[in-house]
Amino acid sequence: MEAWFSSKLIEWYNTNKRDLPWRHEKNPYLIWISEVILQQTQVAQGLAYYQRFVLSFPTVKALAEATEDQVLKLWQGLGYYSRARNMHTSAKIICSDYKGVFPTSFEQIKALKGIGDYTAAAIASFAFNQAHAVVDGNVYRVLSRVFGINTPIDSSAAKKQFQLLANTLLNKKQPGQHNQAIMEFGSQHCKPINPDCEDCIFNYKCIAFKDKTVAALPVKAKKIKTKNRYLNYVVIIDKHKKLLLNRRGENDIWQGLYEFSLVETPSAATREEILNSEQYHQFFKNGFDLLFTSKPYKHLLTHQLLYAQFYVIKIPMALPSAAKSIEINNLNEVAFSRLTEKFLDDCLLKDLY
Repeated sequence: MEAWFSSKLIEWYNTNKRDLPWRHEKNPYLIWISEVILQQTQVAQGLAYYQRFVLSFPTVKALAEATEDQVLKLWQGLGYYSRARNMHTSAKIICSDYKGVFPTSFEQIKALKGIGDYTAAAIASFAFNQAHAVVDGNVYRVLSRVFGINTPIDSSAAKKQFQLLANTLLNKKQPGQHNQAIMEFGSQHCKPINPDCEDCIFNYKCIAFKDKTVAALPVKAKKIKTKNRYLNYVVIIDKHKKLLLNRRGENDIWQGLYEFSLVETPSAATREEILNSEQYHQFFKNGFDLLFTSKPYKHLLTHQLLYAQFYVIKIPMALPSAAKSIEINNLNEVAFSRLTEKFLDDCLLKDLY
């Protein structure tokens, strides 16, 4: 089974692969960076982030010695910020436990924070040519169609079934190239929508093509439930042109990122309800000027739909010394969520003040 599948894949790959910088790498650190960035990001967007990231942190040691704020700022706009925090933590582990040398075994790589079977297999095969098959969304799609597999890919049974099949098909002499090839084929040819089945290297074998079930595969059993959240941000600017900031804590979206003062409500709230909140009494007791009310924003995350609005407030007093604040000209020094970044792009605070 292995020979026909892998030989076709690698032949296709050698002719059709995209020229991407990490494909010229055997450095496991740089391969790791690229794989983590591309976990939830398209290549077109991820490429620039990869280039900036490796320029700023060219080695494991450089990443380990960076502050979390520096790492998150460079990651700003990519989303799924736990990826960056986990990389930062793992870089410190590599420096402390492996003397700064990236571990070489699949088991050691997988033990690092934020690395699962897929990423460990990718690093082990690309950097060290070890025979570990990758299974990601592209691989699920290719295998489910070619071999006519109807098992829902979001089930535990599918994980075992597809991993076993991927292991069986893996070219043990060229595992890295095989893994690159099947992911590239899924990304560029066996696409989720309107794949070019008539001009496919597998159409003489593909069960989904023969049965006209290409559009139905792969199967997903679970539907994502979206939760609505209502975020009301009060952007407080004091007499010294300092803005009140808050850093988000654990167990919620955007952990470790900065934001403006927030009132989250169970449903849409009026401006009066927000600005009369008890939490603003200490800031507004000497009066305030409402400089600007933003347009409403809708921001979709994987499982959440955020409705947000920003109220820019000027107060005649200084912010308390204990409060976290930043000068208005230094806003580009901290990492905000993409939602807040959109607001800042729309509203030039320096011009409003």
